[in-house]
Amino acid sequence: MWTKYFTLPLLGIATLVQATPVVGPRQACQNTPTSRKCWGEYSVNTDYYVETPDTGVTREYWLNVHHAILAPDGYRRELMVVNGSVPGPTIEADWGDHVVIHVTNNMLHNGTSIHWHGIRQLGSVQSDGVPGVTECPIAPGESKTYRFRATQYGTAWYHSHFSLQLAEGIVGPIVIHGPTTANYDVDVGPVMLMEYFHQSAFHIWEKTQRKIALIQPVAENGLINGLNPYDCNSSSKSKNDPACIGTEDGERFQVSFEKGKKYRFRIIGAQVDGYMKFTIDNHVLTVVAADFVPIKPYTTDSVILASGQRYDVVVEANADENSAYWIRAIYQTACNQNDNENKNNILGIARYNNNNNNAKPTSTRHRSITNSCGDEPYASLVPWVAHTVGSSAVSESIPLQWFYELDLVFHWTLHSKTLIVNWSDPTVLDVHDGVTAFPTLGNVVKIDYVDRWVYWVIKDLTLVNAFHPMHLHGHDFYILAQGRGPYIPGITRLNTVNPPRRDTVTLGGNGYTVIAFKTDNPGSWLFHCHIAWHASQGLAMQLVERGAELSLPASDVTEMRDSCEVWSDWYEDSAHKQDDSGI
Repeated sequence: MWTKYFTLPLLGIATLVQATPVVGPRQACQNTPTSRKCWGEYSVNTDYYVETPDTGVTREYWLNVHHAILAPDGYRRELMVVNGSVPGPTIEADWGDHVVIHVTNNMLHNGTSIHWHGIRQLGSVQSDGVPGVTECPIAPGESKTYRFRATQYGTAWYHSHFSLQLAEGIVGPIVIHGPTTANYDVDVGPVMLMEYFHQSAFHIWEKTQRKIALIQPVAENGLINGLNPYDCNSSSKSKNDPACIGTEDGERFQVSFEKGKKYRFRIIGAQVDGYMKFTIDNHVLTVVAADFVPIKPYTTDSVILASGQRYDVVVEANADENSAYWIRAIYQTACNQNDNENKNNILGIARYNNNNNNAKPTSTRHRSITNSCGDEPYASLVPWVAHTVGSSAVSESIPLQWFYELDLVFHWTLHSKTLIVNWSDPTVLDVHDGVTAFPTLGNVVKIDYVDRWVYWVIKDLTLVNAFHPMHLHGHDFYILAQGRGPYIPGITRLNTVNPPRRDTVTLGGNGYTVIAFKTDNPGSWLFHCHIAWHASQGLAMQLVERGAELSLPASDVTEMRDSCEVWSDWYEDSAHKQDDSGI
């Protein structure tokens, strides 16, 4: 924790503006290794949907999006990156801080946008970062400033929401410091899990995903915080590929353990597709948060993450202090025809201080770990701050289906339609201008109720048994029910008493997930599958929430209109035209 109680440097990528904080009447309690539930006049018991610290602090960052030729696993190719690396730099703030992020697009032939995944954007929908929904793309050579308040705390991430750029490397972690439901000594920081394709995602899209889409792409490798060596001798193809140059000393993500101390890992699922399980051999994970939501701690040998999900875990260093242990990100092949050429060798190392010989660990993984898809057990995800969900003002069925166009272009549908946004005409600007009728391809659902509960019954009617991690912007939602097979109204039990809440949840193959949210954040919000291929294939819809109340600041409207004009002028002559949903 920093800022309000002590300040850490931000390594030259941010500036800090400090004002005198407002001191409340409550007794302060300092956040320390033995009192992590504390946070000054606040604590983990504070309901952050209702109350946010007034820190008087603004965190400011500058992000440069550009092309770079990198070899994170020893295979060189051109990537799209932020500030020269994959993942990009960490955005850090304290709970209650204001965050200002300047993004410059230095790519030559692509627009871009940055979405701050999990950030609620309460009152700042114009900073949500979705092209065609909350902004026009940032044209090459142009910049955009995103502004929001950190009303939540925990672990999140940012990524491009422009077509498939997430799969090309435009990703990075977000850490909002705050209280925690279990004590720990050391914050290891973000641990991002992802696949690594040796081909461009745009090439894969055109070859296997835009039409027919029966062949599931298989990544050559996976990365933990941008590292994991690929064996260039693994096949004759890679052995003879000049782009496969190998890595120096087989560089991996490593953590130093001191026996007896407890370590907090902020695990982020940044996959293009598929599920990954995080585990550390011979160690137990204590899970303390699901997405941004603090939960009652529970123990497990591993956690499973879909794309978009996060888990904060505490690990006690209680094994042999003369040894080293594998950290594993195990790619799951149990659903969606998913596979990874290196699925059992996506590894990092936890090395105890007394083990200084740099030898590879010889540990074996927990026997309890199986090959599966889905979320962590429903009963384990108990929010620390309890909420009860009220009766619904709106209860709507959201079926998931698919279809082919005559030329075999493949589309998913959600709520009976596919989504294709107009990059040059963002929905939020139309809503601000009083538009109430939206294009069919915008796939808009309007809800005008104020501070009322909405239930969405999301049902997979495809019969293809595919799993989908579903993410809602602008809200944490409450998971009232989740299961395989049909949803039966009146029979399927809905849990409204402190159900799990988060921002990304799995819809199981041929199954259902029932979510609830409160209409407390006017704006235009995307709801979509977080598998990048599926999002590009239109598996998304828009929620226009309390549109008549949405009134954007005049300066933001002027800035958006100007950026849309610049984008439209550039795009007219661009060689690359939209060939997917746009998100």
